[in-house]
Amino acid sequence: MALNLLYITNNLEIAKIAEDSGVDILFVDLEINGKVERQGKYDTVISRHSIEDIEKIKESLTKAKLLVRINPIFVGSKDEIESVIQKGADIVMLPYFKTKEEANAFISYVGGKAKTCLLCETAEAVEYMDDILDVEGIDSVYIGLNDLHLSYNMDFMFEPLADGTVERICNKCKLKGIPYGFGGISKPGNGDLPAEYIIGEHYRLGSSMVILSRSFFDATKIEDRKEAKERFTKGVKEIRELEDMLQDKDALFFEENRNFVYGKAMEIAANNRNKNLGITG
Repeated sequence: MALNLLYITNNLEIAKIAEDSGVDILFVDLEINGKVERQGKYDTVISRHSIEDIEKIKESLTKAKLLVRINPIFVGSKDEIESVIQKGADIVMLPYFKTKEEANAFISYVGGKAKTCLLCETAEAVEYMDDILDVEGIDSVYIGLNDLHLSYNMDFMFEPLADGTVERICNKCKLKGIPYGFGGISKPGNGDLPAEYIIGEHYRLGSSMVILSRSFFDATKIEDRKEAKERFTKGVKEIRELEDMLQDKDALFFEENRNFVYGKAMEIAANNRNKNLGITG
């Protein structure tokens, strides 16, 4: 098993570097409706991609797939979905849904003309997941930890992973035979909760995909193409080497890894909570 790696960009040069480095799915992000209200005060990425980006990124790719995240279901969803498929989306992702009806409408609008991915990132979607997964035509599910932890009023993005919420969703998808992934990762050795432990959880839970986050590679901070290519290639190589190592690990290793993730995530959450309350020391 090797994780499908996703990277979000509308930059042609960076998209090509990512593909050449081994990224499996490039990701154009059209979602804007309601996102600023939900995430505007947090240090999260709010993309400003356009529908014109789809065609130019698609034409630049030779082997990677193109995923497009649309807006949550709204009056213009049918037209938006038709447009992104016409422009070349291989996979269409529905964010911030809450009901089976929204999932059903999305699948209906796509109409089998592209692969579908549900982005589970609300408490309501988690609550109704059994019914939602009964909808025919769901090709994959991704668990978005940014909005999901906010939906539960949690203090750290990886709390839903630590407390078992992600595992419950994964198990439901597994029973249905639907591929799934979750969260985002930096390079191994980096991150408040180091990426290698998160990747260990992907393997324990049978995940098949993960997003490479801004902390993995921030294109806005690198102007030199050669440096960008070296950093990206090195980062992907480190992930693949870690995956090779994980192939041979036993159940005890993954249980110890899970325990570390729980403890570290709860520690970071407590620190964040105290910081928000103005408590120091």
